[in-house]
Amino acid sequence: MVSNSGRGKNIGPHCPQKGARLAGVVLLAASLIVPWNFAARAAEPATVTFSLDFPDSDPDHYSISVQSDGNAVYECSGKISNDSDDRETYQVAFKFTEATRTRIFDLAAQAGYFAGKIDSGKKNLAFTGAKKLAYKDAQRDFVADYNFSPQPAVQQLTALFQSVATTVDFGRRLTYYHRYQKLALDDELKHMEEQARRGELAELQAVTPILEEIFDDPSVMNVVRARAQRIMEMGKNGAARAR
Repeated sequence: MVSNSGRGKNIGPHCPQKGARLAGVVLLAASLIVPWNFAARAAEPATVTFSLDFPDSDPDHYSISVQSDGNAVYECSGKISNDSDDRETYQVAFKFTEATRTRIFDLAAQAGYFAGKIDSGKKNLAFTGAKKLAYKDAQRDFVADYNFSPQPAVQQLTALFQSVATTVDFGRRLTYYHRYQKLALDDELKHMEEQARRGELAELQAVTPILEEIFDDPSVMNVVRARAQRIMEMGKNGAARAR
């Protein structure tokens, strides 16, 4: 007698209809993921980064990264103070004024986003530090090394970033002096105020937090607190003019 126990069971290869449905689901999922990943990358802010490495200077390394929304990070490696050989790694976040942020990204565009060679290539020029400019967004990722560049846009970016770095490094030293060596605050703030009045510092609002701490500290000499207040006012006025 023939058995019917196998009737109705799928004992061969899997059902082609089920395989087609599964493949369709996979393709649909992939089609949803790809646009999502592209949109997520496109939403990431563009970033311009400047770095300088110059042995025997202080700091001997620093970098500034600024995003297209104005948020920025300064990091450096240098002496904890002018009269010490002890070193520290320092990092601080701040925000650029809208005018400076716009200028940075406009100059980066004028320099072709650093996609090609920007160094002069001349070997008889004085060494002023190993510099890098980098640009990154959803479509581009370029880095260029240079000592000196003949391109006006690169020269302007270099001068701007160096002025900002000088400002923020004053903040680094002021933070140390306020915590450990308050008597050194007067000379440091005096030098800072002189450079600010000569127009050698940019983005003074970046160091407002430490200046506020010094101004609000009753244990600091009044002449020092007054100087910190004047520099804060210069930063506010500069930010207001930049709007």
